[in-house]
Amino acid sequence: MGRLFWKFFLFIWLGQMAAVFGTGMLFWAERKNFEVRMNGGEEQPPADGDAPDPYRRPPPPPPGEFGNPRLPGGFREPPHLREGGDRPPRDGPKGPPGMHIPVFPAIAGLLASIVCAAGLAWYFARPIRQLRSGFERVADGDLEARVAPGMQGRRDELADLGRDFDHMTERLQGVVEGQKRLLHDVSHELRSPLARLQAAIGLARQQPVRMDDCLQRVECESERMNQLVGQLLTLSRLEAGVMDATETVDMADLLASVVEDARFEAGTRHVQIDYVPGEMHELRANSELLHRAIENVLRNAIRFSPDGGSVRITAGRSGDEFRIRVEDQGPGVEEHELEAIFKPFFRGNSSRPGDGHGLGLAIASQVLRAMKGAIWATRGVAGGLIVEIDLPA
Repeated sequence: MGRLFWKFFLFIWLGQMAAVFGTGMLFWAERKNFEVRMNGGEEQPPADGDAPDPYRRPPPPPPGEFGNPRLPGGFREPPHLREGGDRPPRDGPKGPPGMHIPVFPAIAGLLASIVCAAGLAWYFARPIRQLRSGFERVADGDLEARVAPGMQGRRDELADLGRDFDHMTERLQGVVEGQKRLLHDVSHELRSPLARLQAAIGLARQQPVRMDDCLQRVECESERMNQLVGQLLTLSRLEAGVMDATETVDMADLLASVVEDARFEAGTRHVQIDYVPGEMHELRANSELLHRAIENVLRNAIRFSPDGGSVRITAGRSGDEFRIRVEDQGPGVEEHELEAIFKPFFRGNSSRPGDGHGLGLAIASQVLRAMKGAIWATRGVAGGLIVEIDLPA
């Protein structure tokens, strides 16, 4: 049972107890009043050592008291039957008086119930109104709306709902801002190749003799745009949770293929690739996406390594995980940028013009997240960047 249930239970139970106690006290007071009236307004004191008995009738008066002889059964003769007594009018009260309607206690109980009901309704309606106001603000586009600060002091499900609402709006605000930033970055990335395309076309029209050079530039920029669009589509599918069919992947074969491609690319800059394989294992994953993720990490290390440097790759099973570690000798990344490098279009302070679009590590991060894996980066002791990948074995 939740805390809100126990609050309802406590309020209702206390209300019932108060009603029962008040009703019982009212009937007890009315009974005492009735007995006093029946006994002529006198109560006989209890005997020594005896507890008072509210239901015991007082003893009858002795014979001859008030000039009224005792009658059979111990009852006194009514005054109007005595000699010289006055007979009461016909429309007067007959017999002992009965219970009267408790007007003032009823009004007091009604007022108390109204106050309790109003307090209970306000206690539960106020946070609901705050939540409704927050939803209206979010619907109007105000993602800065927060309701938890107005529920301080509460420790129930409504306060938890307010905190969940704030968490939802924060996530929604982050997603919207991320989409806006992504749109801005995509527009910026597309403007550069488009501008170069327009320049190449204009140059070809002005100098027809350089048509071949201009066509080569057009082809190069078109290929860059095609790669950018392809990476964006892959990233969009991964963020949407679209995952192609999985298969059994032999990590020994996959890593050997990735390392071979990396050595071919690094050979132009004389970057050495040191591959240290450990205990290999077969994983259940999408081989194409996993190949692309590891390749992106390795190509990023090669791109930032100096000419004649080296990149070290170690891979193997470690407990219940399959770990891949990539170390380079590049300029490294600042401590506060280690998490940001896995965001789309992010470029650190050490980036150079032409270092790519900043989508490789973002795609790798999304691929590993879809495969229930993890990726993180640390700074090397002697400089450079260390990227580690964990896959469930």
